Amino acid sequence: MITEILLVVVLGLFLVFYAFQYGKRGRKLNLIPGPPITPLVGNVFTIIISPGELWKLMRRYAGKYYPIYRLWTFTMPYVNIFHPNDMETVLGNPKSIQKSIIYNLMMPWFGTGLLTSSGRKWHMRRRILTNAFHFNVLQQFADVFIEESERLTKSLKDEGGPVVKDLTLFYSEHTLNVICETAMGTSLEDKGPFQLKYRKAVYDMGKVLIYRLVRPWLLLNFVFNLIPRGWEQTRLLKILHGFTEKIIEERKDYHNKTNGRYLVGFTEDRRTVENVDDVGICKRRLAMLDLLIAAHRNNEIDNEGIREEVDTFMFRGHDTTAVSLCYTTMLLAEHKEIQDRARTEVNAAIEESDEKVTISTLQNVPYLERCIKESLRLYPSVPFISRKPEMDMILSNYHVPADTVVHLHIMDTHRDPRFWPNPDVFDPDRFLPENIKGRHPYSYIPFSAGPRNCIGQRFAMLELKATLLYLLHDFYFEPVDLLKDTRIATDLVLRATHPLRTRFVPIETTTTT
Repeated sequence: MITEILLVVVLGLFLVFYAFQYGKRGRKLNLIPGPPITPLVGNVFTIIISPGELWKLMRRYAGKYYPIYRLWTFTMPYVNIFHPNDMETVLGNPKSIQKSIIYNLMMPWFGTGLLTSSGRKWHMRRRILTNAFHFNVLQQFADVFIEESERLTKSLKDEGGPVVKDLTLFYSEHTLNVICETAMGTSLEDKGPFQLKYRKAVYDMGKVLIYRLVRPWLLLNFVFNLIPRGWEQTRLLKILHGFTEKIIEERKDYHNKTNGRYLVGFTEDRRTVENVDDVGICKRRLAMLDLLIAAHRNNEIDNEGIREEVDTFMFRGHDTTAVSLCYTTMLLAEHKEIQDRARTEVNAAIEESDEKVTISTLQNVPYLERCIKESLRLYPSVPFISRKPEMDMILSNYHVPADTVVHLHIMDTHRDPRFWPNPDVFDPDRFLPENIKGRHPYSYIPFSAGPRNCIGQRFAMLELKATLLYLLHDFYFEPVDLLKDTRIATDLVLRATHPLRTRFVPIETTTTT
C-alpha cells in the first residue's frame, strides 16, 4: 500500500514537472540554450554547491552559452542574460520594474522597502526618498564624507609606520559611520561593539540567503523555519532590526524633544539644524530618516515602513561602498603608475583649495573618478540583479514569456570583449569623454539602470572620492593579497572568500628615509 502511494506521488510530481517544462510556456523556454536538464529536478543538483564554486560555474556558463542561457529548478525556469541589448530591454522598460522571487528571501530583513517593493508602493517610496539625495543635500553630506575620511586617515597615522589592513573590516566600519551620520543623522562614536555586531550579522545574513536561494524547497517559509539555518536567520534578524530600531528611536526622540520644529518645511529648504542647547543635542544635519519621520507625521508611511527603508539603506549604503573601496584600493596598489597619477591629481586639487577640502575639491579630481569607475567595471559591488518582467519579451532573439525570472549578470556584461577591448586590464582612460562616445549605454551599469537605478549613486561616488582622496594624499598603497588570487563567492555583494589586504605606507616616512 505504501509503495503504491509513493508511486502515485512520484508519478504526480513527474506529470506536474512535465506540464511545466514541456507545456506551451516550457517549450518556448527550452529553445534557449542551457545545460542538460534532469527529469523532475531540472538543474537543481548542478547549483547546490559552495558559493565559491557556484560563482565559477556561473562564469563558465556565461562563456559557454553567451549571450543567454536558461536553468530549471523543479518547475521554476530562470533566464540568464549578459548582452547590453538585453539589459536595456529589461531594465529600460518602465513596465518592467518587478523584482523577481529571489528578492522575497530578503523580505524578512528589508520588508517591502525601496529595494524589494513594486507598483504604487515603490513609486510612493521613491518619491519620498528622492529629496534625500538632492544635490543641495549632498553638499551638506560632503562635509561628513570629508570629516569621516580625515578620521579614517588619522586612525592609520596613529598606528605609526606602514600598516597592513584587512580592507573589508577597515572600510565597512568607515562606511557604516558615514551612512549613519548622513542618511540617519546619528553618530556611532559611542556604539563600537554594537555596530561591530551589526556588521558581522550583515555578513552572515548574506551566507544564509545564498544557502536558501539554491535550495528551492527552502523557499517555503514553514520548511526553512524548521532547519538550523532558519533559526540562525531569526537570530540575525534580531541583531539587524535591533540596530536600526535603536537608530530610529534616537532620531524620533530628538524630534520629539524639539517639538518637530526642524521637520517643518524640511523638504523645501533642506536646512542644517543649529545647536539645540535646551535638549543637549549638538548640531545635526537633516537626513533621509528625517524625511521618513516627516512623512510618518503626515500619515504617508507607518512605523514599519520607516524601518523597512532604514534597513534597506543601512545595508545598501554601507556594504556596497565598502566593497568598492576594497577593490579600488587593491587595483591602485597593483598599478603604481596609475596610483601615482591619481595622487598627483589629488595633491594638486588639495593645494588649489588651500588645504581645505570641500565638495568643489571632490569635483576637481576627474582622473580619480575614472579610476573608481574602472574599478566598478571590473568589480561591480552588486554583480547580479534579477527581474520578473510583466510582459513577454524578446531577448537575444528568443521569446521569453511574461513573469519569467530573468537574472542580469552585470559582472559578465562589464567584461564582455565585444564592448570592452582587453576587458581584464585596469585602464581608467576607458572613461575619457572621447572613449565613452558611442559606447552602448547598457554595457556599463554598476548602479543598475532605467527607472530602478540606484537612488544613491551620486552619494556613493562622492563618498568614494572623499575616502580615496585623503588616503592617497597621505599614504602609498602596496599590494599584500593579489587580485589574481582573489576567490569570489556568490553573495548579495561581490564578496571574497578570504581577507583582502593592502599595506598603507605613510608618505612622510618614505620621504624622510
